[in-house]
Amino acid sequence: MLHLHIETDPLFTAPNKDQCFSILEIIFQDHNIQNGEVSIIFAQDELLANLKKEFFKVDQLTDVIAFRLNEYSEPNIEGELYISLPRAEENAKTYKEPFEREVARLIIHGSLHLLNYDDQTDEESEQMRQMEETYLQKTHWKGLLS
Repeated sequence: MLHLHIETDPLFTAPNKDQCFSILEIIFQDHNIQNGEVSIIFAQDELLANLKKEFFKVDQLTDVIAFRLNEYSEPNIEGELYISLPRAEENAKTYKEPFEREVARLIIHGSLHLLNYDDQTDEESEQMRQMEETYLQKTHWKGLLS
């Protein structure tokens, strides 16, 4: 069984938990993941920047960080996704996308990292972009933030 915990900075409106769950469920089912414990933390830029600096030794703003808390070889997933809502809003403006779609894309992107997909090379980045598009078409992201 998949369990989802959501925390949202009080300055923001919390995304719809059922829709967040549905996005994760579709991705995990496609990868034959039956059980999982995932937390999504919707936060300010500062939190993600501090995590990026502490754990990745990179001093920059970022939109999503994923931490797998158990071994990738285990059949269940334990993980945390940190999503910067200000970065998501900025991305949405830059790419002329609806804000909700961008938040859904970040949930998808982070979930793929929990499944051990990476985006360090051009080929990996392209594979992840294609999977993001596929899952954006499979999921219901409209109303995610209302």
